[in-house]
Amino acid sequence: MQPIQNIIKKTIETNANNQQPLSRFQIAKNFRALRLTLRRWLKESILIIAGIFLAAFGLESFLLPSKFIDGGATGIALLISELTNSSLSLALILVNLPFIFLGYKILGKEFAIKAIFAISGLAVITATVHFPDVTHDKLLVAVFGGFFLGAGIGLTVRGGGVLDGTEVLAIAITRKSSLTIGDIIMCINIIIFATAAKFLSIETALYSMITYLSASKTLDFFIEGIEEYTGITIVSSHSAELSNMIETKLGRGFTIYKGKRGFGKKGSTGDVDIIYTVITRLEISKLNGEIEKIDPYAFVVMQSVKDTKGGMIKKRSYSH
Repeated sequence: MQPIQNIIKKTIETNANNQQPLSRFQIAKNFRALRLTLRRWLKESILIIAGIFLAAFGLESFLLPSKFIDGGATGIALLISELTNSSLSLALILVNLPFIFLGYKILGKEFAIKAIFAISGLAVITATVHFPDVTHDKLLVAVFGGFFLGAGIGLTVRGGGVLDGTEVLAIAITRKSSLTIGDIIMCINIIIFATAAKFLSIETALYSMITYLSASKTLDFFIEGIEEYTGITIVSSHSAELSNMIETKLGRGFTIYKGKRGFGKKGSTGDVDIIYTVITRLEISKLNGEIEKIDPYAFVVMQSVKDTKGGMIKKRSYSH
């Protein structure tokens, strides 16, 4: 998706090179691209703003009153603010600045702009907007403080921005080492929680670990989506019946690949149609039962699908 200025520039350059007015098709195509870009930017801005307010609510209504921290850059900022009695807003900006610069080098200018907008917005909201204390129960503070913080970070990530820059550092390190992103983030968080245990208290560090676990699970939930899908690959000589069953009984779309059998149980080789479809986890049992009725010897492979777009994903109802 091109930025707005690139679309307008391309339209002007095309018109200048052709030395003639653009056709109605070209004008419509350019305006459609512009409309889609504006729609995407509006959607991403709404997600980032919602993420900022949710994260600020989690910080001010739960974590700050109980002096709990989180993992990552946000945890570092909370720890610095608590140990030095400095402004959390200033700490958030200073801690994330190196990560924003690194993100600009790795992921580009658009990512850096969104990250600056998100982090600056969080700093401004935490400094100017007061959210009431919800509870002083430590377990509730840890769980729900992490939930709202994770939800805010998750929505911001879905909007293309970031409220916590440690993952950018992790990406940069993984490009030059054999470590995974999870390994690097875990090492960073071990240092953060060990520091919290030493300078705050072991109890605070333990509750902060619960906060981090709650935030990370919520973050995964918001990024990967509410529905978890499963990709199903079916190899069977009864592909016509199976594809008809998927469409009529499950209300799903499917794709058929042309394949060639290897040496199977029946000792036969030859061409075969391979069916691929995507369903929710709740439909796996029903699909297996229907496959068993049609071809109990079908070869079925299942793999997790984090997100989907387009196609017949949402279930359609059929009358029989």
